[in-house]
Amino acid sequence: MTTLKTEMPHPDHARLDQYGTRELVDALIDDQSGAARAVRGMAGQIAAAVTAALLRLQAGGRLVYVGAGTSGRLGLMDSVELVPTFSWPAERAVSVLAGGAGAVYRAVEGAEDDAGRGAAELAAIDVAAEDVVLLLAASGSTPYVMGALAAARAAGALTIGIANNPGAPLARDAEIGIVLDTGCELISGSTRLKAGTAQKIALNTFSSAVMVRMNKVYGNLMVDLKPTNAKLVRRAVQLTMLATGADEATAQTTLEESGYQIKVAIVAIAGEVDVEEARARLAAAAGSVRAAMGETPASIA
Repeated sequence: MTTLKTEMPHPDHARLDQYGTRELVDALIDDQSGAARAVRGMAGQIAAAVTAALLRLQAGGRLVYVGAGTSGRLGLMDSVELVPTFSWPAERAVSVLAGGAGAVYRAVEGAEDDAGRGAAELAAIDVAAEDVVLLLAASGSTPYVMGALAAARAAGALTIGIANNPGAPLARDAEIGIVLDTGCELISGSTRLKAGTAQKIALNTFSSAVMVRMNKVYGNLMVDLKPTNAKLVRRAVQLTMLATGADEATAQTTLEESGYQIKVAIVAIAGEVDVEEARARLAAAAGSVRAAMGETPASIA
């Protein structure tokens, strides 16, 4: 049986259990640096995935995340965080996790071995051609994820396979393959370590870049968040002030008038128009604050 790189013992730390506590902590931290290097090596593929995904999402498609174990939970976390961070519609951020909802809290190890269930659970959410399906597996060959990949491809969806082993079938068979070659883990086979870290970085990068391109960010300000608690209300006021130079009272009043839609408040204040006119300008500009204010939109190259 061929041993995957992610399953091989680390050659430099065979006596890990005999390290002093500080040495152990240093080794665990230092090994994580390999995660960022692995993602950096795939920057071109991630950029290609962003560009391809935009076409589907602008047509109303969904982001669908599929995985098992750590990979599945990382996909779930990315999907959930898009809603408050970017006001992305919850129904357009879907997570499919081997073992179902219970696997979020307790490992359901056998669930990942069922390719038929992976395919069936993709079919159950009516995956379609306009959808973007991100499939994650450190091994790159998890049966559940491979079954989901086959179903997504059959439906015509864009498939993005993210794996941590070179030559992985998941990366090979997906329309866009991203191999985060993190090598062996400090604790042999524990892909919740730097393989998982690399997946998290790649997901952060991909989804954040998509949301910037979907006009969810102005400058580097998170201007499409949902202010659902006191902390986020304060953040909405601060973001409006930063974007416009307005004082706190003006920002607060305009936000209240706009229903706490930060982009509407920005365009209203900066453009010196009422909130309804600001809302109309944003709608005509596909949600771009810059375009709504007559500025040149950013290049998407």
